[in-house]
Amino acid sequence: MISVGIDVGAKNIKILMLRDNEIIAKDKAPAGFEAKENAVALYDKILKETGTSKEQIDSITSTGSGRKDIGFAHRSVTDVTAVTKGAVSLNPAIRTVIDVGAEEGRGIRCNDKGKIIDFSINEKCAAGSGAFVEAMSRALEIPIEEFGPLALESDKEIPMNAQCAVFAESEVVSLMHAKTEKKDIAKAITDAIASRISSMVRKVGFEKEIAVVGGVAYNVGFIRSINNLLETDVIVLNNPEYIGALGAALITE
Repeated sequence: MISVGIDVGAKNIKILMLRDNEIIAKDKAPAGFEAKENAVALYDKILKETGTSKEQIDSITSTGSGRKDIGFAHRSVTDVTAVTKGAVSLNPAIRTVIDVGAEEGRGIRCNDKGKIIDFSINEKCAAGSGAFVEAMSRALEIPIEEFGPLALESDKEIPMNAQCAVFAESEVVSLMHAKTEKKDIAKAITDAIASRISSMVRKVGFEKEIAVVGGVAYNVGFIRSINNLLETDVIVLNNPEYIGALGAALITE
C-alpha cells in the first residue's frame, strides 16, 4: 500500500510518502501565496522522483492550516490529530506532544493508544511560534540556524513579556540599545517562547514521555528552556517538521 501525507503549513508544505508504512520519500517547499499550486508541484515532483504514478497511490490525507486547499486528497485531518498519530507511531511511550510551528504552538495530551485526551492551541499571538524566532533573528542580524546555539552560550535570566510579540519585540530593541549581548537576548527570547508554550502544556496536564515536533524543535535553546520549565527532558523526534505529514500518511481511512 502506498499512502501520502500532505501537511500544508503557514510557511512550508511538507509531503511524505509511505509504502507499507515505511518512508520512501519526503520533501518540503515554501507555501507562498499559491499554496495549492505549490502543493501540487511538490506532489508531482515526489511522484516523478520515486517513479510512482498517481494510479498507484492508495491514500492521500491532508493536514495543516491549508489542508482544505488540497482538493485531490481523499480526506483531511486536523494538525492535532496528525502530529499525535505521527509522534506515537515513532514512540508509543509518548503521552504529550508539543508542536511549535511557524505561526502556532500546540500542547496535546494523549493516552497509550494515541487517542487525544485534551489539547490547547496558541493561535492569537506569534510570541509562541517560529515566526517570532525568525523575526528576532533578523533583528539581531544572526542566521536562524545560529539562534539556538547562541542562546545556549548564555546563563543569564532576563525576563521578557511572553504574552505579546509586539511588546516582546519592543523589549528586544530596548535590550539592544542597552548593549545587552546577543547571546543573552537570544536566551531571553527562547525563554519567553518556552514560558508561553509550557503554560499551555500545563493547562492540558502533561504526562511523560513528552515529544517536541515542528520546526522550532530544531532550536536547541528552546529545548533547553522547555526542559527547565517542565523539569524534565523532552524527546525531539527525528525530522520533527515532518511528523504531521507522517501522521497524515498513516491515516488511510
